Amino acid sequence: MKHEHKLAVLLFSLLLLCSLTLVPAAHATNGMNMEGYGPIATGMGGASFAYDNGTAAVMNNPATLSLMESKARLDVAIGFLGPDITASMSGMPDAKSSADLFTMPALGYARKAGDLVYGLGVFAQGGMGAEYDANSFLAMGSGDKVRSELGVGRLIIPFSYSVNKDLAIAASIDYVWATLDLKMAASVSALGSMLTSCTGPLCGIGLLPATNWARIDFSGGGDMNGAARGTGFAGKIGAVYKISPEFTVGATYHSKTSLDDMETDSNGATISAQGAGPAAPGKITVRDFQWPATYGIGVAWSANKQLLVAADVKVIGWKDVMKDFKMTFEGAGSTINFAMPQNWKDQTVFELGAAYLFTPEFTGRIGVNIASNPIPNDYVNPLFPAIIENHYTLGVGYAISKNSSIDFSLAYAPEVKVTTMVDTGAGDVPLTIKHSQMNEQIMYSYRF
Repeated sequence: MKHEHKLAVLLFSLLLLCSLTLVPAAHATNGMNMEGYGPIATGMGGASFAYDNGTAAVMNNPATLSLMESKARLDVAIGFLGPDITASMSGMPDAKSSADLFTMPALGYARKAGDLVYGLGVFAQGGMGAEYDANSFLAMGSGDKVRSELGVGRLIIPFSYSVNKDLAIAASIDYVWATLDLKMAASVSALGSMLTSCTGPLCGIGLLPATNWARIDFSGGGDMNGAARGTGFAGKIGAVYKISPEFTVGATYHSKTSLDDMETDSNGATISAQGAGPAAPGKITVRDFQWPATYGIGVAWSANKQLLVAADVKVIGWKDVMKDFKMTFEGAGSTINFAMPQNWKDQTVFELGAAYLFTPEFTGRIGVNIASNPIPNDYVNPLFPAIIENHYTLGVGYAISKNSSIDFSLAYAPEVKVTTMVDTGAGDVPLTIKHSQMNEQIMYSYRF
């Protein structure tokens, strides 16, 4: 057993180093959050607050770690996110996002020491983004593609303590990192409407014809390499209580993050405009971007030895953190402050799922995740299309042996269609965005 524990620690350390460099952006599902964390919970609609769903507990309710039956557990997972996004405008060919597949590794390790469970996990929190060709109408004739990729990840240290045989309480410390790429084209008129202040020669861009294109560009060049970066901390608390051997209730609170401003290198960004000469290099600072607080409660009912039913409700506080998307450009002797209005609404998410043990080795899961689009139509942007609402999920689990198992989940998000108005410089015209998803997760688990 000691040999197995040392081997697990070594393996986890190697995987941790890989995951810290590989956790990329995840496309939006519940706003910018994932519809579920870990394939066990995701297969059940994301419900996770009141039963053992592995080390994904560090992203869900850390107190469920105390429901773990084994002495220790190692989970290694990877997710595949498949967004299908199209933007359309009357008289123009549709612009289809080429950002249609993202990989998202995760891992976690948890170990019991008497009444205490402790561990470590690395997970992608979520994000949003899209990418459109240089010849699409969204590029405004600027000759370069437009794209965005916002990603947030966490390294989490959880502690869960069994107060007695029925009650467990928990907390976690979360190290959070955020990255952002943005290559955005807009009319001079639209860009000017985002300015809150400007000093220096670049302010002359505002004197160009309103229909000319203007661009803001900062990009790390690909997945997992955001040009603007910031780090910070957050935390979670949670509890689970066994009302009876069959019925458990759980609750959790995830704090708002405390992230530093995301910043590019000193010449990591450019501003350019049609008729204004070469692109001006400088630095972008994304000011006061934070991930919201979340709180929720859930129940789990073991109807018999084969059937588990779980249901959660949670509230995600987007309104507090997504009022304006604020950036500052410093370069070419100029300082320009931008604010892109967002005005997101808080989001209430209902998660319902069931698991059935068909044989001692095989478990089937099914679920639904119900939410509303948190972005008002007036503020939707095709580069930030976080408009997905409901998900329908399936999952399976297979016990390879007494100690090891594989779990898989599939989540389908039906198409959501919204129409907003875009300032072309010659007037506002309607733009329609369509977004659907097909997402998968797979996880290998080993129990010690």
